[in-house]
Amino acid sequence: MPIPQVRGSCLCGAVEYAVAAESGSFQYCHCGRCRKTGGAAHAANLIVPAGEFRWLRGEEHVVQYVHEEATRFCNAFCRTCGSKLPWTTRDHRWVVVTAGTLDDDPGTRPLRNIFWGSRASWYLPPADLPAFEELPPRKK
Repeated sequence: MPIPQVRGSCLCGAVEYAVAAESGSFQYCHCGRCRKTGGAAHAANLIVPAGEFRWLRGEEHVVQYVHEEATRFCNAFCRTCGSKLPWTTRDHRWVVVTAGTLDDDPGTRPLRNIFWGSRASWYLPPADLPAFEELPPRKK
């Protein structure tokens, strides 16, 4: 029985893809490269076998920056809106899906944090912070 496909896209909608998310490994990466390319404390990546991923439209809008010194890193993004997008590993065996671009629930949840020793010095786990459904009330 085939694994259900979920869809993802960039912010402007020029790029769309489908992935069998339940076939992958979901993790948060705290390495410095992921922090710099994402502008966040960590990347949320779903790593799936290459055969479980396909572009639905707009692949020609995807631009890649390949860091020459890194064997397991790439920064792919939409040339129009700049959204981070999935990329294929150099050995073409895996696709790293940027989970923030998924439009559907992937049916799986993060399993681990990797490169924890490289995490940002200012990082606090979300559970340690107050949560608001929308913007917090203004301070008077």
